[in-house]
Amino acid sequence: MTRSTVRVSHRLPLVFFVVSELKDRSSSSCFLLSVKMVSQHQSKDSGSKKNEGKELGMVAPQDKSSKKMKFASSSAETEPTSQTTISDDSKTGRGMSTMPRVVKRKLQKLRPIVEYNKRGKGIGQAHSEMQSYIGVLARSRVPLVDKKWSQIPKDIKEQIWEAVDMAFVVGQGGKNSVLSSAAKKWKDFKSTLTRHYILPYTNDKEKLSQPPETYKFIEKAQWDAFVASRLSKDFESVHSQHAQIREKLEYNHRLSRKGYAGLEDQLEETMPGVEIDRSTLWKRARQDKHGNIPDPKVAEKAKLIDELQKQVSEGKVSVYGSNDVLTMALGPEHPGRVRGVGAGISPRQYFNLPKPEGY
Repeated sequence: MTRSTVRVSHRLPLVFFVVSELKDRSSSSCFLLSVKMVSQHQSKDSGSKKNEGKELGMVAPQDKSSKKMKFASSSAETEPTSQTTISDDSKTGRGMSTMPRVVKRKLQKLRPIVEYNKRGKGIGQAHSEMQSYIGVLARSRVPLVDKKWSQIPKDIKEQIWEAVDMAFVVGQGGKNSVLSSAAKKWKDFKSTLTRHYILPYTNDKEKLSQPPETYKFIEKAQWDAFVASRLSKDFESVHSQHAQIREKLEYNHRLSRKGYAGLEDQLEETMPGVEIDRSTLWKRARQDKHGNIPDPKVAEKAKLIDELQKQVSEGKVSVYGSNDVLTMALGPEHPGRVRGVGAGISPRQYFNLPKPEGY
């Protein structure tokens, strides 16, 4: 094993990169990069061994609770062969603000490795950043047209996938999950434009004559056509139907873009050794940042969940399969859906139900 130390001077605290080169059976090189910081006021000889052994973050290294992202790196000549772990708690804004960070990593040939939970849902910082990047691509690369995602040219979808695949190690989610996410984000983007930048100004032609300042990348011709489609009689009818459906929705959650998978990951960190069931997730997803539940109807159901959980722990109530605490509190599940775990999880996946005969 050979060991070398490279010193990089900067106005910020000095940074030392300790690189260990390991030879595997096939004689290919594998590098483990550990980022360590030493104060400007410390010499490299005076640092304590305790501090030397700690992996520190790029931002706020003193925060022990910061999540770490794993990276795969590659040279121009070879496939990805090394992994780097760097802690990064820096705030990531939505929209175009995430692109410089991704572009910088591309130039450095670093690809964050997306992690997944036991049910195959993406979790962690890398997954959140990937979703933000997919949103940027969906907004900026897909034409703003009054069409369905299935009608978008395949080459545009392929460009989105290739851009994401170059920036992240997508893993088990694969191409289908990336394009499915892009489809939803493109649809949500059109909905945002409609609700915030078109319908409130139906009587203000001047306001509708130009794309919103926030989205300058939208071409004028596309914007004009999109506005016309949103002011048509056909769309007015569809919009009214959707509004009626939304009014019937009960128990709306207050989740961030991390969704139920991110919430579960967070709770598992703060409640080690405790099994997090979907009734707990459902309740937590409807709390505000202070832990309160503003909606009286939701608060009533949350109270019932607490009582049922207590009875289960005392052995007074038994749960089995889909007949769990959340089902008891809210009623039977709709076919093919599972509440409190997020989209894409089937009853069979969550409850481990046996497959029907003939499958």
